[in-house]
Amino acid sequence: MNETMRKAIVTAAVMLATVMQTLDSTIANVALPHMQGSVAATQDQIAWVLTSYIIAAAISTPLTAFLAIRFGRKRLLTISVIGFTLTSMLCGAAQTLDQIVLFRLAQGMFGAAFVPLSQTIMFDMYTIEQRGKMMALWGVGVMVGPIVGPALGGWLTENYSWRWVFYINVPFGALAFAGLGALRESTLSRERRFDWLGFTFLSLGIGAMQLMLDRGNSEDWFGSSEIILESLIAAFGFYLFIAHSATTKQPFIDLELFKDRNLVIGLCLTVAVGFVLYATMALMPSFLQSLKGYPVVTTGIVLAPRGFGTMIAMVIAGRIINSVDMRLIIASGFALTSFTLWEMGHFDLNVSEAAIIRTGVMQGLGLGFIFAPLTTISFVTLAAHLRPEGTSFYSLIRNVGSSIGIASTQAMIATMTQVNHAQLATHVSDLNPLLRSGVAPAAYSLKSSIGLGVLNGEVTRQAAAIAYIDSFKLMMWFTLIAVPSVYLMRSPKMTSAPDPELAHAVMD
Repeated sequence: MNETMRKAIVTAAVMLATVMQTLDSTIANVALPHMQGSVAATQDQIAWVLTSYIIAAAISTPLTAFLAIRFGRKRLLTISVIGFTLTSMLCGAAQTLDQIVLFRLAQGMFGAAFVPLSQTIMFDMYTIEQRGKMMALWGVGVMVGPIVGPALGGWLTENYSWRWVFYINVPFGALAFAGLGALRESTLSRERRFDWLGFTFLSLGIGAMQLMLDRGNSEDWFGSSEIILESLIAAFGFYLFIAHSATTKQPFIDLELFKDRNLVIGLCLTVAVGFVLYATMALMPSFLQSLKGYPVVTTGIVLAPRGFGTMIAMVIAGRIINSVDMRLIIASGFALTSFTLWEMGHFDLNVSEAAIIRTGVMQGLGLGFIFAPLTTISFVTLAAHLRPEGTSFYSLIRNVGSSIGIASTQAMIATMTQVNHAQLATHVSDLNPLLRSGVAPAAYSLKSSIGLGVLNGEVTRQAAAIAYIDSFKLMMWFTLIAVPSVYLMRSPKMTSAPDPELAHAVMD
């Protein structure tokens, strides 16, 4: 087998692993009502199917670098693929809620290594000149997986069973396992003591924060003693982790990472990517289903073109990344995403499907132009021996950004819906001519309980629509601020010279 064929097989294998992990972050969402009926769980209980996976993946992601150095990238990735595939089968075969949650915890732990390890392998396997194109190709799996997940999950659930949202991983896992046979182990290694105390503090902070963000909206945020306790534990865990890392000789996360300016700025910008990507993915389905009355399948069809926009942008970015300043590509992506969110900030309840599809495609284009160049420029100046830790921390920060984005926008919608409802209600009066000019004015009479109910429902609907619009505008400013920040990064000269530290790495 020649080197070109070997690299192609390894690339396909790590992309399949990436697709599995990112797909599972959203594919189970639409199947929750069906699972709930199957295992006789309450709505609050069934939410643990998602929460358990998120928390397990978040805590396990920082471990990837140490395990890769200790056991080798190939061995760790192979074990992770086998474990993820088997636990996916067990999730599909589970008969009780406890079994599903337990297997989802294990699934999240095994899947945590996929994205950072795949990213490191792809980055180290190709020369500097090739990295931009290959990171664009790899990024398709990272970006498109979460986008197509809800549509695919809805289709599998409607036509087969909720169990198939887990069984779908089996063929992907088998193919990824077969392809990893072509991967040669990296010889890059360094002796390093495992910082158990630092890992414990970081896990405590991440776990409590993820639990707080995931359950905050349903528990009325800081009106709940549970959320207050989780926030205090998270703050305490992060404080202890920072204090310990600053005083120990070999901290869990090598502080040398933060001397690289490109990586530090890249970490800040990837928070914005995770925030916008996952927040809009969480808001648009509920906007279409709850306010516009779209069925699940139609919602998936209307939102699917966004993924095609992402793929098109990544192909274009991969072709021009070596000839155009990467900072210009990233800034253009943020600007396009910001413009799209500005357009979405002018939606109303009569917005057409064509407008939703068009803005979705444009937003996909913007995010696609950001992802591959941002990933490439964030790591191109980082020393090779720090890349496993860098990619793990980068993935963790992007996931934290997505959790913050989802939680904050949902909290904003819940709060602003109440505020808007109160403001709109002040204009409701029998003297208002708008109440007398409808097709069936009697239905809106303030003197009947039916009329009051109908009117209150419409006011609530309009209040929620305004809250969604405000959320889109918030994200618009968030991405607009990122545009000038991109130029704080160094733009390294792209050459075809291989990284000297990688002479004996991955594909040697």
